[in-house]
Parts: sequence; structure tokens; C-alpha cells
Amino acid sequence: MQHAVITSAVRTPIGRAHKGALATLRPDDLLAGTVAEALARVPGLESGRVDDLIVGCALPGGEQGFNIARIAAVLLGWDHVPGVTVNRFCTSSLQAIRMAAQAVRCGDADVVVAAGVESQSRLAHGSSDSWPDTENPSFREARRRTARRSGPAVGPWSDPRTGNALPDPYIPVGLAAENTADVYGITRTAMDAYAARSHHLTQAALAEGFHFGDIVPVKVPDGTTVTSDDCPRTGVTVQSLAALPPRFRPDGRVTAGNSAPLSDGAAAVVVMSESHARAHGHTPLARVLATAVSAGTPETEGPVPVSATRSALTRAGLTLADIDTVAGNEPFAAQVLAYCAELGLDPDRMNPHGGSIALGEPYGAAGARLTTTALSTLRHDDLTTALVTVVAAGGQGMAMVLERTS
Repeated sequence: MQHAVITSAVRTPIGRAHKGALATLRPDDLLAGTVAEALARVPGLESGRVDDLIVGCALPGGEQGFNIARIAAVLLGWDHVPGVTVNRFCTSSLQAIRMAAQAVRCGDADVVVAAGVESQSRLAHGSSDSWPDTENPSFREARRRTARRSGPAVGPWSDPRTGNALPDPYIPVGLAAENTADVYGITRTAMDAYAARSHHLTQAALAEGFHFGDIVPVKVPDGTTVTSDDCPRTGVTVQSLAALPPRFRPDGRVTAGNSAPLSDGAAAVVVMSESHARAHGHTPLARVLATAVSAGTPETEGPVPVSATRSALTRAGLTLADIDTVAGNEPFAAQVLAYCAELGLDPDRMNPHGGSIALGEPYGAAGARLTTTALSTLRHDDLTTALVTVVAAGGQGMAMVLERTS
């Protein structure tokens, strides 16, 4: 079986949704430029050698619809490159990398570009996405059976859209974070402290230029070229975060300050077989050792990636102690802290150069962005192994283990 390796990884600047630097740019244009740059960073690799383009997108409707992967390929003039769009919410682009690695390992492809994109700013432009019909009797009975199989329900909580006290596979994620904090006894102070840490580490990384090499400059319609992230803020402290009101529940602990801001962005990686890379003079950055997916209670989704993490480590023949750095998404501090508590992971091992509470988290691009950052961390900090972990709406999780090769 072939080894799957990553030979390039890039991301765009992350724009603040609706009012940020990327708000006027169509997501298909954003994606196309990112994919082109990922390929350009592998010297000698032409688009004619790309077997497939796999793109993750969490809300693939409107301008993000019509199979945005294929649209990006055509925009680039790559009529010969097939494209497919996959959706596993925030794990979508990590799923894209997984599918690329699987195709390479089994010999079905030599070179695959895996990417992700999300523009929260552009969702109003014709989006056709809608919530599940929680009023459907079959849906309600299925959820009751699931609750009985799973033991005592962790809820139910009131669905703010209907007022019904029912389990909901797509409960608003802010309420899922509140529920997670309740179940795990996570305090507001702990959440704000983790959020402040994310901001402080991000500022230190920016001052050092850590993220600069990963970023693809993006030209927007007014002719401006965007080269830096919108969302990081200076001067964030636990005290300043403590002054913010709850965002999702009047008596809650989740605020805009201990949550990732809504954002726009894209990321892309080039995956190929190690033998193909060596034969054509391409330098592998890391091997994809293993991946895994998991699912759990949607209403408290924070710890859901734990079982995926354990499975991926087992498949890689490693333990958590063997992992040098962990890159995880940070939709809410509560969910990160619950994941760490369940896994027995020191939160200080997460995201040593800052995370998405400070940077922002374009849903469909989250996994590819984290992979890009993880590869830079391995190189910058002279480390060998990385764990990438993502929690997603709907109570799903995913993990990937990487081994540095250069």
C-alpha cells in the first residue's frame, strides 16, 4: 500500500464575516486562487497531473453550491480536473484530506488536491440550506429511540426555533457549548482564560511572522490585496473578556469573547503518493499516518472527537504521549476544555501558536487550515508528530495523525 504524503499546504487570510476584508469576494473565486497557489508551491507539478479536486464546504448552497469544487477547477481553466464537494460541517476539509489520502493509499490516484472553503458573508446570496424538520413525527420518534439506546438523555433543551423540548441533531452550536459547560462543570473563568490564551499566543505568532508563510495573498473586487487576518485583537485579557455578556443563554457562560468569530476563508493541501513525490522530485512535508471519524450526542458535542482521536492514534501505532503538537479547532472554549478533560490532555498542548478563537474559523476550511498550521508548527518548532482534531455541528468529530518527513 502506498504512503500518502502532503507536499504543499496554504491558507488565505481569514476575514471577519459580513464586515471584513473578504466579505465582497465570491467563495468560488476565493477557493480557486487558494487551490492554484497550493499547486504552485510544488515546483514542477502541473495541473495535468492532478487526478481529483476534493473540497470541503459546510454550507454548500447559493454561491457555495453547484459543486464548488468543479466550479473552482473550471475557473482555473482546469477543465480536465474532476471536482467533488463534501460536507461534514467543520470537519469537511479534513474529510477532503482523508478521502485524498485514501485514494492515494489504495492506488486510485497519484495526486489529489484537498481543500476547504467557507464564506459566512455570502450565505445570504441564494443559500438554499435549511434546518432539519424537527416537527416530522418520524424524525421525533427516531430521536427518542436514539436517546433510549444511549441511556439517560443529556437534554432535552428547548429548540429556539420551535420552542419544542426535543433533542436536535443541529442544535445551535452556541447552545451545545453551553450544555457542554454544564455537563463538564466548566466555569466562565476557565473559558475566558483559555480564550485569552488563544489571543496571546496568536499575537506572539503574528509578531514572529509564524503565519506569514502559510498565507495566500487575496485580491478582492476593489483591487485591494489582503495579506493578513482580520480577527486577532490586541490587549485581550481575562478581565476584558469577563465584562462581555452571555451570547446564547441569559444565564450562560458562552460569550462572543470565548467563541470563534464568524469568518470567511479557504485552505488547500496537495496530497500524493510518496513514491510519486520521490519519482518526480517533489519534497514531502509529512505523511498522513492515520485518520478516524466519530459521532456522539449533538447537544454536547465538545468531547465527540475523543473517540476519533483514540482510533487514529491506535491506527498510527502511537499514543497521545508520542504526539509532539496538537492542532484543534476552537469553536468555543467550552468544547476545547471538555475535549481535553475527556482525553486527559493538558490544554496548554493545544494550538501553541494560537487558535481559531483569535483567528476565526471558516467552517468548511477548518480542517485544511489546521493541517496547514500543524505542518508549519512541525517545521518551525522542529517536531515530528502532529495530531489534528476537529469537532463539528451535528455531534461529529474527526482526527488525523501526521508525521513530518522534511
